[in-house]
Amino acid sequence: MVQHTEFSDRVVLVTGGTKGIGRGIAQAFLAAGANVIVCARTAPAALPQAAGRQARFVACDLRDAEAVAALVAQIQAEHGRLDVLVNNAGGSPMADAATASPRFHEGVVRLNLLAPLQMAQAANAVMQRQDGGGVIVFIGSISALRPSPGTAVYGAAKAAVLSLVGSLAVEWAPRVRVVAVSPGLVRTEQSHLHYGDESGIAAVGATIPAGRLAETGDIAEACLYVASPRASYMSGSNLLLHGGGERPAFLAAAAAGQSPNGAA
Repeated sequence: MVQHTEFSDRVVLVTGGTKGIGRGIAQAFLAAGANVIVCARTAPAALPQAAGRQARFVACDLRDAEAVAALVAQIQAEHGRLDVLVNNAGGSPMADAATASPRFHEGVVRLNLLAPLQMAQAANAVMQRQDGGGVIVFIGSISALRPSPGTAVYGAAKAAVLSLVGSLAVEWAPRVRVVAVSPGLVRTEQSHLHYGDESGIAAVGATIPAGRLAETGDIAEACLYVASPRASYMSGSNLLLHGGGERPAFLAAAAAGQSPNGAA
């Protein structure tokens, strides 16, 4: 993991920072010298660690506006400031959009759009009053920019997040920068649940021009950049990390049609 110095003594909150992408982000900020707080509904078996330092965990249900306000107030009381918020928590199980219940859809929107908005509001209130302002990073998704069958409402919520980022960047400027980092397919400890064993993961990775799924560190390094002074003019924008995207299906179909073994 690359070590930086620009986050020494900075205070960083990573939502959903106990596993997956969020854990990788928390470790990267720890290695960069930041004081890192991670939150989730339940405590992990082991907290993120890097460079001999460890994140602090605070339990919080991000869908509860009062709990969110209490979390940010606690951080301000203990550290005196909040420099970076990484709105990472989110996700959705697979569901058929035709038959999923209204309650299911509302839950997905609440977790992936309304909860990060509430967290951003609480963080912005602190950042607007402190020297140096702050940075709010929303973790988006490639699902916002292409069809998302099986997670249609999740994709729609993430598309709304990108619109929200643009609006908040205008409303909260110049003291607070608001940006999005949108991963494509990322390898985490739960990848086997979606793609099967190592051969399945490799097969999915082979469909990406980069030849592999992203690692959590790839997303973490992007978050370090957009939150750093090096990206001081970056606001209201979306950094897309998808390894070149997905090869269009028509190319494979055309190649099969032209093959001696393909149907002419």
